[in-house]
Amino acid sequence: MSQRGPLAAVITTVLGLTFGGVLAWRFYQTKRKRLPSFQKVADPVDALGSPPPEKDVKDCGTQPPPAVHMPTCEQLLAVKPLTVSCEEEWQQLWPRMQKELSLFPVLGFDCEWVSVKGRASSVSLLQMATYSGLCVLVRLQAFRSCQQPLPPTLVELLRDARLFKVGVGCYEDGKRLTRDCGLALSCTVDLRHLALRQKEANVNNGLSLKSLAADLLNVGLDKSVELRCSDWEADELTLEQVTYAARDAQVSVALFLNLLGLLSEAGPASSSGSSYPELAARCQGLVDVPFRGRGDGDSRGAEGERKRRLRRTPTLESPESGDQQVPDPRRNSKRKPLGVGYSARKSPLYDNCFLHAPDGQPLCTCDKKKARWYLDKGIGELQSEEPFVVRLLFEPSGRPDSQQDYYLTAKENLCVVCGKADSYIRKNIVPHEYRRHFPIEMKDHNSHDILLLCTSCHATSNVYDGFLKQQLADEFAAPQGCEEGVRLMEDPDRRRVRSAARALLSAAEALPQRRREELQLLIRNFLDMKEEEELTDAALQQAAALETQILNEAYVPHGLKVVRAHAQRGLPGLMELERRWRQHFLASMQPRHLPPLWAVDHNHSKFLRKYGAELPVQPS
Repeated sequence: MSQRGPLAAVITTVLGLTFGGVLAWRFYQTKRKRLPSFQKVADPVDALGSPPPEKDVKDCGTQPPPAVHMPTCEQLLAVKPLTVSCEEEWQQLWPRMQKELSLFPVLGFDCEWVSVKGRASSVSLLQMATYSGLCVLVRLQAFRSCQQPLPPTLVELLRDARLFKVGVGCYEDGKRLTRDCGLALSCTVDLRHLALRQKEANVNNGLSLKSLAADLLNVGLDKSVELRCSDWEADELTLEQVTYAARDAQVSVALFLNLLGLLSEAGPASSSGSSYPELAARCQGLVDVPFRGRGDGDSRGAEGERKRRLRRTPTLESPESGDQQVPDPRRNSKRKPLGVGYSARKSPLYDNCFLHAPDGQPLCTCDKKKARWYLDKGIGELQSEEPFVVRLLFEPSGRPDSQQDYYLTAKENLCVVCGKADSYIRKNIVPHEYRRHFPIEMKDHNSHDILLLCTSCHATSNVYDGFLKQQLADEFAAPQGCEEGVRLMEDPDRRRVRSAARALLSAAEALPQRRREELQLLIRNFLDMKEEEELTDAALQQAAALETQILNEAYVPHGLKVVRAHAQRGLPGLMELERRWRQHFLASMQPRHLPPLWAVDHNHSKFLRKYGAELPVQPS
């Protein structure tokens, strides 16, 4: 007993504690059910101050998704912008920016550039702001001058199709970025579209960024010509420039929140509808769609400002940069819709007439004009009026492999995307600039890749096509519109000679003797004249009329270069390019009225069976 007593005491104590702990835990759980639970929220950024008090919610047994606390407009605009001039500075900011975008995938977006004598130079500054007001000003000019490539994470950020870039004229800014820097900008939403869609929005003064900010946010923006047209490529930006640039991006994201009802005027609001699918549903039909209005050109220079003052029509500030003026489309009953530049078909594309072989086997559908041609030539006979069927009196060169063939199906005359039946135009799913270089075997009988779209859907589809073309340009070093990709190039030597000749003809007496001799020597060297040979007026006139553009012998069209790259792998390579364009159309436009048997791999097995994978391909 004396040996077992202490052990028994220990066991008894442990069991007692355990039993007591269980009772305490059950008591805690019972009480916990009577206490309110709290919803976890994401911590707001430092610039917004302390987080708002949490609200009680009922204990439902499942944890609700995290909500994002939206700042007030004043809090959002109070965040100081940060400037980025090198990759190291970007890498320091990127984690913080990435975290905020994971909570709310929206960027307020804008660009600035320098205009000299009415001509715009390359984009100098890129402004991006998150929902909290965190604003990053990327000095593209600094990267160019130091010959530094842009950070890969920045390039992917702009290209990310699940991250909304919002602003006034952001689609046009994306086109300019593509042209100047080779950057692809996707998933843009022009705030003017949202403002027109939200009929309850109190928009009285127009659709420019300045007007929208004043009407919806009660915020004034300084849009003076001196500030807008200031030197954005200066070594150091002034405080006024930094504030102006940041305000455009911050106001853009604030307007987006306001138009979707996510921005509170009284205090921070909590939004749970902040995921990409929810935002995409609310912006359906407005993504990557340009805002069509008059005066879409670049008018940042003093000449553009003068022209705007001379316009007679009541106008509003707007389009490409957000600073130009255009008529208010809501007040203009004659406003032309998207796709207005397209000419719709005057007659149906599909007559759904049928051609049959002599033994009665269906061969294909065709239009009535072609069917009647066989009748007029006496090489076919009419079998039926409705449907219109012509039986050929000769053996055709080929027959379909089966009766389940795309070319044997009747097709409706309507837009394959939206179903509109009163106005449509043909759409080349594989653009002509690529198809024209395909081998003849893949160009014959390709009506499968010609579909009907209404003018609006056609214009939208062309916008999406531009993104895939840019991807192909990047992948295969086949640039669009850059120096090595244009047919005609400006020759700087010929330009200097022409300028010298014109200077001597117009102001020779006013030029200093030394300068006059330099110009004359330049012209003599170009014309292969001896130094002592007299430079006559006829020679000067010849030099003054010199053509400065020369043919670029290394020019290869974008489409041909892409096709050649795919043709290196023979027929399978070209079929891959064809499949990529078809799949791109399905993914970007999501057509609901495709003809039966339309497929991304149409005729591919037939080509391989007929010609073989090793068919030598020579793009034309």
